[in-house]
Amino acid sequence: MNATPPTELPARSLFHLAFHVTDLDEARRFYGGVLGCTEGRSTDTWVDFDFFSHQISLHLGEPFKTTRTGRVGEHLVPMPHFGLVLLLPAWQAVAERLKSAGIEFVLPPHGRFQGQPGEQWTMFFCDPFGNPIEIKGFASAEAIFAS
Repeated sequence: MNATPPTELPARSLFHLAFHVTDLDEARRFYGGVLGCTEGRSTDTWVDFDFFSHQISLHLGEPFKTTRTGRVGEHLVPMPHFGLVLLLPAWQAVAERLKSAGIEFVLPPHGRFQGQPGEQWTMFFCDPFGNPIEIKGFASAEAIFAS
């Protein structure tokens, strides 16, 4: 009997992250339009999104300051940043969606640690307000914490 490989990671728990943006309509275009996140509750000062089965709350305000001090291989990436982990097919779909939308990458989609424990694919980009996001892709859930 051949088992179909999973297309989603098993949820252990969901995260909630609230952060600042300067324009809710632009946030809706990016998170809803470009990333395809479903909008949840909102007021005139904030909006929630289903961020790949996690909750983000975007509030009007000054986005957090970042610096490119995080070393990823030979690259310096924005710190702090947030993101998520997807299985590889979903990661590839998001990468193609971002490329099609003309998103400028801080670190373009690429693979790391090929043939090693923890083999992964990653990409870094910023939302329209400068909030840095990393999305990682793994072939299996077991590879996420491999050492």
